[in-house]
Amino acid sequence: MPFRTITVDGARWRVQPTGLTTQYHKDEFSLIFTREDPAPRETRVSRYTPRTARTREASFMALTDDDLAAMLVHSQPSATSPEAFYTR
Repeated sequence: MPFRTITVDGARWRVQPTGLTTQYHKDEFSLIFTREDPAPRETRVSRYTPRTARTREASFMALTDDDLAAMLVHSQPSATSPEAFYTR
């Protein structure tokens, strides 16, 4: 899976599509955000609807860093997400 790294408020986050799909298969995809530094490590998940491309990787690469930062702000903690296996 492709991944990207963004910086939001001084924290570096690794972003990549999750391998899980929802019932909306090509209408909705999930992204997993993992804070790499500063510690402690944190995982968050966000879902989005692609604007143009309908494949997971192409739609992910079409997102800008600002789009990803906005999704991070509205993401949910890993403990509430099946994509992150409800881990804390």
